[in-house]
Amino acid sequence: MIFRARQFTFTFPRPVLLMGIVNVTPDSFSDGGQYFDSTAAIEHALALVREGADIIDVGGESTRPKAAPVSESEELRRVLPVIEALAGQVRIPISIDTMKPAVARAALRAGASIVNDVAANRDDAEMWQAVAGTQAGYVAMHMQGTPQTMQTAPTYQNVTGEVNEFFANRLGRLSAAGVTPDQVVLDVGIGFGKTVEHNLQLLTQLRSFTRLHRPLLLGVSRKSFIPKVSGDSDTADRLGGSLACACWGVQRGINIVRTHDVAATRQALRLTEALASRRSDVEQ
Repeated sequence: MIFRARQFTFTFPRPVLLMGIVNVTPDSFSDGGQYFDSTAAIEHALALVREGADIIDVGGESTRPKAAPVSESEELRRVLPVIEALAGQVRIPISIDTMKPAVARAALRAGASIVNDVAANRDDAEMWQAVAGTQAGYVAMHMQGTPQTMQTAPTYQNVTGEVNEFFANRLGRLSAAGVTPDQVVLDVGIGFGKTVEHNLQLLTQLRSFTRLHRPLLLGVSRKSFIPKVSGDSDTADRLGGSLACACWGVQRGINIVRTHDVAATRQALRLTEALASRRSDVEQ
């Protein structure tokens, strides 16, 4: 299985890729405001690369529940200086985390190689045409509703089945827009239009999504369902739960883990992979 993102090619199976998060926002749920200044964001991204990030994901608009949308011009003001600076300094793919086709196009011109689209449930093909025209990588994430509505009583008859159907539909629509399968990564969208129980069901059944033969991305880092399951307060450190879910996912077919905490996640995943490979040898 191959994932292509412009000049970058990843061939699976291989060690899990780490996507380091850089939020250039004042209001993201975990680190909002910490890297809002472009200089701080660039320094943080470079630190994540030193910690072992394989991809840097830059976002200029919070997608936490009920987050206020930002204008296209403001989002561009936030992300372009960061992407332009990183493109001249790093040799790994830069991803733009955006729902806006114009922002994606500008970011790709500035040096990004991947579009991370939480709004892959869109009806229009403009974003997909931008991806097709540049041969960029594309992360298609499942979300019910929008960031403003997604946590208002999300409902499914069968969450795993419906997310699988969504992915099959998106792959067809992406192909029709000129995006080849090897440009596409799938993300089940933990926390995006899902209850705690929906999140747990998806995590339990991650392996079902491998039938689509595309790399799977898991984004669980510091998410609010973690203390709800563990019984901790909402303000508790969520690193332990984030690592548990990441290690669980890797054993069930996940290929890319999106994380705020690259160094800790890298260590946990490399140990998980080493143990899993030896377990296979013993079981054979």
